[in-house]
Amino acid sequence: MFNQRCFRRMAFAAALIVSGYSQVHAQTTPEAPERSPKTESPWLLVPKVSSNPKIGSSVGFLGGYLFKLDPTSTSSMVGASGSYSDTDSVTANLFLRSFWDSDRKRVIAAVSNGKIRNDYEDYLGSGQQVATTDNMKLAFARYLQNIHSHWFLGAQAIYTNYFIDTDNVMAGDILSLLGLSGYTSGALGLVTTFDSRDNQNSPSSGISFNANNFAYRESLGGEEDFDVYRVTFQQYLSVHKKGLLAYRAQGRWTDDAPASAYSSIGLRGYTRGQYLAPNSILLEGEYRWHLKGRFGINVFAGVTCLYGDKKSCDDSENIYTSAGIGGQYLIKPAEKMVISFDIAKGEGDNHGLYLRFGHSF
Repeated sequence: MFNQRCFRRMAFAAALIVSGYSQVHAQTTPEAPERSPKTESPWLLVPKVSSNPKIGSSVGFLGGYLFKLDPTSTSSMVGASGSYSDTDSVTANLFLRSFWDSDRKRVIAAVSNGKIRNDYEDYLGSGQQVATTDNMKLAFARYLQNIHSHWFLGAQAIYTNYFIDTDNVMAGDILSLLGLSGYTSGALGLVTTFDSRDNQNSPSSGISFNANNFAYRESLGGEEDFDVYRVTFQQYLSVHKKGLLAYRAQGRWTDDAPASAYSSIGLRGYTRGQYLAPNSILLEGEYRWHLKGRFGINVFAGVTCLYGDKKSCDDSENIYTSAGIGGQYLIKPAEKMVISFDIAKGEGDNHGLYLRFGHSF
């Protein structure tokens, strides 16, 4: 959901059971009270863990409150998340995800603040070991309105302010040469979506298609004028009673963007921002198998190409692959909310470990 490089991680878990009773009168002898069905707590608190060789290991949390704006809509959620890593990276986030009018109206909004330290052994293929610090602030909002059948139309806005710093003189020269100094930007855009998924949290069937753009303009508080376009297609197929195949295809394209706003790799196992190009395309599949009760396992694999600015998908050096295995635990059965765990391996020394709220897609 967020722009490359600086915007990362979040996470959640929780409790409370409410029970009651009813009495039944039969002849002159009362029967034992009967328990009502258990009601899930509206509160959620879950842990967040991630680890990769670029940003170290981090722990965090995601906490939220679930509420319904009408009986036929998906539960809305408001909450907060934060994380801290052994590289002294810190992020904090507030967010809202809201559905109403039988899911025909939808809002996503978030604000973030953080300091993210990265340690790259071979930054952008320069051969240099680079340690950077990204000071980041972000605000994002998107509104969608159902217009016909499964089609939605809406608008979105984003404002980011981040600065990249390094204490290495050589690395600083490289960053300046590549134009990676961070930037302040404000943007507006349009969104069109087709959504036939049977559930917003953990779908077992249906299609999600999203096409949107961001027009970054100096008149909106930015430092440069440029455009970003993004298209995502996701489908969920029930293979058998306990198996689900999910896959996604995604593209991101930029026009006149500074290097700091270039596209990066969105696969598990890679750090956003280590590899950059004006454009990217991605294909990833995941098989989710329900084991027993609330537990399941996942296997996944994907490929990304970064191209543009003299880079081409015909060159294998611009192709990046990833594969891995993980698991899932159903934390809120009524809402089909899960915690997922993944171990991913990319090219070279790229790898990652993740514990998150929800599926990766």
